[in-house]
Amino acid sequence: GDRPERSGGRPPRRDGAGALGRSLPRSRRLTPPTRSTSRRSRPADCCYTSAVPRTRTLPPTDEGVRDAAAILARGGLLGLPTETVYGLAAHAFDPEAVLSVFRAKERPAFDPLIVHLAGPSLDAAIDAGVIDGARLSSEARANVERLLPLWPGPLTLVLPRGARVPELATSGLDTVAVRVPAHPLARAVIHALGAPVVAPSANRFGRISPTEAAHVIEELDGRLDAVLDGGPCALGVESTIVGLEDDGTPRLLRPGACPIERIEAALGRALQPPRRTAAPHAPGMLASHYAPRKRLLLVDPASSIAVMPLEGRAAFLVFDPTATSTLEATFGAPVAVEALGVDVDAAARGLFGALRRLDASRADFLVATTPPARVGLGVAIADRLARASAER
Repeated sequence: GDRPERSGGRPPRRDGAGALGRSLPRSRRLTPPTRSTSRRSRPADCCYTSAVPRTRTLPPTDEGVRDAAAILARGGLLGLPTETVYGLAAHAFDPEAVLSVFRAKERPAFDPLIVHLAGPSLDAAIDAGVIDGARLSSEARANVERLLPLWPGPLTLVLPRGARVPELATSGLDTVAVRVPAHPLARAVIHALGAPVVAPSANRFGRISPTEAAHVIEELDGRLDAVLDGGPCALGVESTIVGLEDDGTPRLLRPGACPIERIEAALGRALQPPRRTAAPHAPGMLASHYAPRKRLLLVDPASSIAVMPLEGRAAFLVFDPTATSTLEATFGAPVAVEALGVDVDAAARGLFGALRRLDASRADFLVATTPPARVGLGVAIADRLARASAER
């Protein structure tokens, strides 16, 4: 059936989660934390109860895929490898499973999720109730058709929400973010499940995204049933998100792993900036996000570095290794250095892993240099570092 029966694994919650499909305000009351909550605290620990003492790791085999799909079918949570980052996957049509995603991540209810589809068919997504075809204008549909050749891949489109997507998954918005992942394991699991999945990054809300199965365990051990180990993520940063308005206007809501130049070439027109709204209408739009626990300073080594004096020892994240000496003149000898190189594709692939290692070092704070290029994935890298270094 469309709403899977729960047969083993995590028991269904009977704390009002069943009302989510009918009443978003109730789900908001159940979902910690709020935007103002400090990420250094763990406010949801008092009310999050996991029936899983330790998260399993599943192998990248046919049996592992079957086990992964079975977990999702009974309403469980799965660490799912994609080409971008590892996602915290749940059955997209199961309101209780979607609520579990918000709880496990300590994600606020105002931040919507992305629905991951099995294949790049607009009509199939409409027929499945993910997208509302009746509200998709002819102008928007034409632009979707122009962008379909970029699927499977790291491109997310924001379109009218279909009736079968729970309101909580879209934070009460009448739109839904959808994409088709390119990772073969992700697509195999979705095919085996026979339904789409929601899959935000598998980490505590606002923290560094995971690009390896071990990162998921580090962040969420005991808060999800299993992680399907697909190895390191090929791209290393999240998908690019584009919203399509009724008149067909395409808006860049989040830069990501699909280069802006490639999207604009497919559309034959430039992407427009996002509209200002009180709440985010796509994931990854908050000022502070992707952040380490330690404070991160973002500096341009090509200009004179002027920062407020900080006590303690620094660790450096650089692109060009020669920038290390420039930083040392201001911050002293570093505890550790991660050099990503000047190739933006390789730098994006290593970005989050490097931030994790530096965050685990003995440094008191971190210093990152701005990326050398603002083209291709360099735009996404600049965005992630800007949000990671923002005031919290």
